[in-house]
Amino acid sequence: MGETVLTGRLFDNASARDLIEKLPVTVEFSDHLNMEKTGPLPEELSTEGMPEGEDPSPRDIGYYAPGGDLVFYYGDVGYHDGILRIGQFDGDMDAIADQEDGSTARVELAD
Repeated sequence: MGETVLTGRLFDNASARDLIEKLPVTVEFSDHLNMEKTGPLPEELSTEGMPEGEDPSPRDIGYYAPGGDLVFYYGDVGYHDGILRIGQFDGDMDAIADQEDGSTARVELAD
């Protein structure tokens, strides 16, 4: 994100597997309430077998199904219907928190 390379891992669930099939993807992010960065994916992800909602933690990677958005959490947003946890970042989230609205990130599999 920006000039920073962040690493993480995706979980073994339908939404994460579907995202992997669609990578690489570049997403433009907006900030919401100084807790999360969200950006629309070009295509919706599968939600088969996923819960109705979840309570993500900072460092989680999520998918907001109603909007088709990829979400990077750096604050505690609490439980919401439509939030699906699909992965987690390694390390510090400052690089995400510090990004301005309209920042882009290229999401791709590591070598």
